[in-house]
Amino acid sequence: MAGKNRLIHTPEGVRDSYNAECRKKLAVQDKILNTLYLYGYEHIQTPSFEYFDIFSKDRGSVSDREMFKFFDRDNNTLVLRPDMTPAVARCVAKYFMDDDMPLRLCYLERTFKNNSSYQGRLKERAEMGAELIGDDSADGDAEMIAMVIDSLKAAGLKEFQVELGQVAFYRSLLEEAGFSEEVEEELNQLVENKNDFGVAELLKGQDIDEGLKQVFLKLPELFGSLEQIVQARKLTSSPKALAAIERLEQVHAILQSYGLADYVSYDLGMLSKYHYYTGIIFKAYTYGTGDYIVTGGRYDKLLVQFGKDTPAVGFAIVVDQVMAALSRQQIDTPVTLVNTVILYEAPARDNAIRLGRYFKEKGLAVQSMKRRQDKSLEDYRDMTLGRHMRNLLYLKDDGRVVTAMDMVNGSADEIPIEAYE
Repeated sequence: MAGKNRLIHTPEGVRDSYNAECRKKLAVQDKILNTLYLYGYEHIQTPSFEYFDIFSKDRGSVSDREMFKFFDRDNNTLVLRPDMTPAVARCVAKYFMDDDMPLRLCYLERTFKNNSSYQGRLKERAEMGAELIGDDSADGDAEMIAMVIDSLKAAGLKEFQVELGQVAFYRSLLEEAGFSEEVEEELNQLVENKNDFGVAELLKGQDIDEGLKQVFLKLPELFGSLEQIVQARKLTSSPKALAAIERLEQVHAILQSYGLADYVSYDLGMLSKYHYYTGIIFKAYTYGTGDYIVTGGRYDKLLVQFGKDTPAVGFAIVVDQVMAALSRQQIDTPVTLVNTVILYEAPARDNAIRLGRYFKEKGLAVQSMKRRQDKSLEDYRDMTLGRHMRNLLYLKDDGRVVTAMDMVNGSADEIPIEAYE
């Protein structure tokens, strides 16, 4: 790609959006935002770039390699925001340090991750989400799941599933096993990838209790309905593991009150690359996309790193994945696009402006344009058709008569300008 042509292409991992596609995305975002507002969440915006330390490995956010890094004039390392949760946590610690009541915040922002190209994910993504700060209850957990479900329904999706897990269950097993950091990291990778054989192979060389080993080996089977998850009680006597299962039961009961329990399945082997999660974690999936459309969970120990010791739970909806799913499932998002062109000769300008105002006052979009001398009326007809618009209103001479052309049926009517008053 050389010369001027290179300038019109986007870098790998980002894309343009325009016309109907863009309007539909905005409409879906509005529907989701309205759902979050109805749950009482207030909007927050954070900067597109922040200090590197906000998202460092210690915070449990994305890896150093996945960040877009650069320097300011004072040589501070800055990064394009890869993850909204630490950014919101920083904000809450700064502006709500002494507020000990529950705080509900939501956002619509872009995140930037320097993913490998083979992953097929966009490097710049539109994400919408909500964070409930200062509430450590099962009710707060269930509210998050309910909002995810209602948001996806508002976006137009009908068939989707929320998979709900509990990292506290898995971490209690790790704590009991006492693995080295290297073994723990390898095991995490194997469990996350559902690599049963790899888990079995790794555990062969570990000196741990046989019963505990069996729990690790059965992790891939601990998914499905809540009844299947509850069976895990028989596998462990760890108080933390049992408390994690009990928490899922509480959340399930509350979701039944919402009437939304059927949208949820359970998976005790679910892990997340975000290491700040401490309790429930969840992902939502639907047809037509190979990746999750929502991710979230409880992160009770993240805000304390910014100086405010308070629990929190939240989620992020990946808007681009939702749009891909809607498109592949052939679910239309109705939007009102511009449908009419007002074309006028120079002497008809005043009447063209009056006509344009007439339509705008009625809430109808129009494009007004003065006719160029080097363009024929046929050129403007072709333009109207090519841009998928239906009506061309032509004002010649002084514009007292409007030639109304319907591009669909090919008709043309002469209408006095007074008819539009």
